Amino acid sequence: MLYDIIIIGGGMVGASLASALGDVKLRIGVVEAVAFNHAQQPSYDERTTGLSYGSRRILETIGLWGAVAAQAVPIKKIHISDRGHFGFTRLDSADHGAEAFGYVVENRVLGAALMQRMASSVNVEVLCPATLVDLSVDTDAARATIKWNDGREQTLNARLVVVADGQKSVARERLGISTTQRHYGQSALVTTVTPERGHDHTAYERFTESGPLAVLPLSGQRCAVVWTLRDAQIESVLAQSDTEFLQALQECFGGRLGKLSAPGARRVYPLALQCASEIVRPRAVLIGNAAHTLHPIAAQGFNLGLRDAAALAGVLRETALRNGDPGDSRVLEHYARLRRRDHRSVTAFTDGLVRVFSNDFTPLVLARNAALIAADIVPALKRAIGRRAMGLARHTRTRFQPHQ
Repeated sequence: MLYDIIIIGGGMVGASLASALGDVKLRIGVVEAVAFNHAQQPSYDERTTGLSYGSRRILETIGLWGAVAAQAVPIKKIHISDRGHFGFTRLDSADHGAEAFGYVVENRVLGAALMQRMASSVNVEVLCPATLVDLSVDTDAARATIKWNDGREQTLNARLVVVADGQKSVARERLGISTTQRHYGQSALVTTVTPERGHDHTAYERFTESGPLAVLPLSGQRCAVVWTLRDAQIESVLAQSDTEFLQALQECFGGRLGKLSAPGARRVYPLALQCASEIVRPRAVLIGNAAHTLHPIAAQGFNLGLRDAAALAGVLRETALRNGDPGDSRVLEHYARLRRRDHRSVTAFTDGLVRVFSNDFTPLVLARNAALIAADIVPALKRAIGRRAMGLARHTRTRFQPHQ
């Protein structure tokens, strides 16, 4: 089977790229191992994603925002605090002339929009459920061997393979691309709660002894919770009854939203910083978590991956317009140059926050709390933090434009 582009991984980043290229004269195959409507589909489950305002712009450009807007809960205010200390920062999107800093969207909602878009794109073929068996590239083509659920194997040939199959990427491994990792000794516990008081479209980021605790607004006055805990704490927290869990969460978060109730299912995800040693080589490019996996602090991960997809779509559109080769090394090196600053900046930002706010060294505690106060009262600093939260900092700009 011959394609122009094979995308390995039909999760949110891979599907976003396919959607962005849905009207280009390129034949695209999307290989995904788990059926999209399956309960075990990891990308489109009951978890939520924090979309920055900049990501909304990308989804608008792709033509996807209209399908998720009605169920996207805006984040109009942000409250940042350091548990047990004096520092805090409050941000309001109205001060930035924007409707919201970002939005909280349930993964299944975004997934449904992506699936519908791919299904309606005549140049996109979804190969699912099928697993990758082998992958190789040479100067002329990329070759992928996939295995269907019934045991059949099939070889796919393409001018470019896009690796978008996540942190534990099989495709990256088959290409022999190494990664560097830093394990934080932390895991993220994800759940939902219903607060006694309305959330007022406020996102809370509270730094604690075990790591950051994020409480994000959802529909129906519910809140999504992403609680970073030390690995040694996880088993005991999972073993707690709902009453015990709510009591521990309440003690950590405080009483800003009143009494917390109605906890949802608790899921745990180990946390690490992981970066691929290279993101492009002739005929191959890595995007999303296959290229870089971040700590969930400040909700940067998917937004960074979506900017990967948008930037790559822009480069491939320009290449298609001049009938160029999408897998040409010059095309892919150009993409890598476009993304280098954003990757480095966001990686350093998230890793730095984890290090600074996980340290109990007294001078550092005083310095970070002074910084939080400064961010709350110094207009220029407040604007800079707000633009970063909105995904509108200079390093986040992409060049994707749809055909008119």
